[in-house]
Amino acid sequence: MIINFNEVAQKLEDIRNGKTKEGERIGNKEIDKFLRFKKSNFNVILGHANVGKTTVILYLMLCYAKRNGTRWLIYSSENESHSILRKFVEFLEQKPINLISKEKFDEHLNWINDYFKIIDNNTMYDFRSLLSFAKSIKDAWNYGGMLIDPYNSMTKSPELMKSLGGHEYDYQACTEIRMFCKENQVSVWLNTHANTSALRFKHPVDHIFGGHPIPPMASDVEGGGKFVNRADDFIVIHRYTQHPTEWTKTHLHVRKVKEVETGGRPTSYDNPIIMKSIPNNVGFEIGGVKVLDEPLKDNDKIPF
Repeated sequence: MIINFNEVAQKLEDIRNGKTKEGERIGNKEIDKFLRFKKSNFNVILGHANVGKTTVILYLMLCYAKRNGTRWLIYSSENESHSILRKFVEFLEQKPINLISKEKFDEHLNWINDYFKIIDNNTMYDFRSLLSFAKSIKDAWNYGGMLIDPYNSMTKSPELMKSLGGHEYDYQACTEIRMFCKENQVSVWLNTHANTSALRFKHPVDHIFGGHPIPPMASDVEGGGKFVNRADDFIVIHRYTQHPTEWTKTHLHVRKVKEVETGGRPTSYDNPIIMKSIPNNVGFEIGGVKVLDEPLKDNDKIPF
C-alpha cells in the first residue's frame, strides 16, 4: 500500500506551524515534561522484580483516567483483580481501604468500573489471542490504553515458536502489538522483567547508592534489545529496595521517546523522576506534593 501523500504532507505542515497535538498530560510538571500518554503508542516498561512496577503503572494509569477520561483495559496475570481494584480505591481516597467510608468506597468503585475493565486471568493467552480478544472489547467498549502485565506471563504459540524460534517470536510479538496500537488507536503498555544478569551490576562504592543494584538498561529486558527497538517509548522503573532511607522512593527513567514533537523526552541518566510513596503506599508525591492533588491548568506550559 502506498502512503496518502497529502495526509503525510499535512502532518508535516502541522509540525511546521506548531499545530501538532501533544500527548495527554497527567497534571504534574515533573512527569509531563518527560512522559505523555499518546494514543497508538507502544510503550515498554522495564524493571527488576519486586520494585513496585505494577503499583507505579496502575497509579499513572489512574492519573490519566482522572485528568483526561482515558479508559483502560488490563490484563495482569500475576495480580488478582481484587488487589488491582483495591489499589485504585486507595489511590483515589489516599487512605488504606479499612479507613475508607462505605459511601466513598462505593463511589470510587462505580467510577473505576466506568474507566477500567479487567480481563479474567484464569484464561491463558498468547499474544495473538490476547490481541484478538482486546480487539473484540474495543469494538464494544472504546478504551484508549491497555496494560499487559507482564510479557513473560503470556503463553507462547507452539506452532509459531517452531517456525520462528524464541528470538524471532519476540520480534513478531512486538511487531504485531505495535500494529495493533496503530490500527486501533490504543496505547499498549507492556510490562517486562529484567534478565537475571542485570541484578549483578552494582553502583560503585563511591556512588550515593554504592553497592546497590543499578537501574537496568533498555537492553536488559528478558529477550534483549528488540523490545526497545520496537517500542515508541521505553520506561525503566527502579527502586533501591534495601536502602535504609531511600526505599520509599521510586526512580522513573524515561529511556526513549520516539516523537518529542508531541511531548516528552528522555530523562538524563542520573536525574530520573523521583516519586515518593505516600505512607501506607496509597499514592505518590513529587517534591512534597501529592500527584493527584496537583491539577495542571490547561494553559500551563511544559518546559522542554
